[in-house]
Amino acid sequence: PPPLLEPLFPPQPGASPGFAERVRQHKVRLEWVRADPAGLRGAVRVLNIAYEKVVSVRYTLNGWASCAEAAAAYQPPAPADGITDRFAFLLPLGAAETALEFAVRYRVAGAEYWDNNEGKNYRLRGRQRVPPAAGPPQDPDSSAWIHFI
Repeated sequence: PPPLLEPLFPPQPGASPGFAERVRQHKVRLEWVRADPAGLRGAVRVLNIAYEKVVSVRYTLNGWASCAEAAAAYQPPAPADGITDRFAFLLPLGAAETALEFAVRYRVAGAEYWDNNEGKNYRLRGRQRVPPAAGPPQDPDSSAWIHFI
């Protein structure tokens, strides 16, 4: 099976205490990520500064020798806090990816804000999937009836 990307950071920063305050202070924060067969899915929370906003994820699979950018899409309804919006993204990945690094960019009202995990970027590494363990070998006759004569 293809490798599974595992985050080298808590995969649900939005569930940690003080998350809403960090969004207010920094304007943009990763909320959660999850690797699935289609790629890396995630959500970003941004401070609702203006109606028009652009959220994207810049990522690399080769240590920044090259990079790509994927747009994030607005996810209605808005969070109940009344001051933030949620955007979702999908980073398409191949079957052989062994590392991924990304940062989130938020452009609004002529300004640009980044969430790069406090300068460390968000990093994921490939971990080989372990096939399901086979149970102990079964005797082919173990389910047969024993007949006594």
